[in-house]
Amino acid sequence: MTRALAPKNPALFDQGLSTRREVLGAEYVDAAVRNATDFNIDMQEMVTQYCWGDVWNRPGLDRKTRSFLNLAMLTALNRPHELKLHVRGAINNGLTRDEIKEVFLQTAIYCGVPAAIDSFRTAAEVFKEMDA
Repeated sequence: MTRALAPKNPALFDQGLSTRREVLGAEYVDAAVRNATDFNIDMQEMVTQYCWGDVWNRPGLDRKTRSFLNLAMLTALNRPHELKLHVRGAINNGLTRDEIKEVFLQTAIYCGVPAAIDSFRTAAEVFKEMDA
């Protein structure tokens, strides 16, 4: 049996859960939280509270800019699963497909062509799913 969520800062967690749902989609986020296990529940709490509740809601950058940054960083780190989520999130945050393309072209120069090619491939899969 998995223990229930017990965030250290419930208000910040709830704010993070709301932001996370708005960016990544409620279906994905709710499944991630619902399917949390004893092994990874602390990670779900931490990511929701600190990443989504605190950092994503800071006033210094808007969500669109944060999405630009995430796409570039996830390309550099070669994290296709997370990139797939954040391509959807970038669209939800107002980026166009052309802007996403430009992010990947920029990362090709600074992070390497193979990383950017993988990101183009991953984004194309997301766009195909979204267009279906």
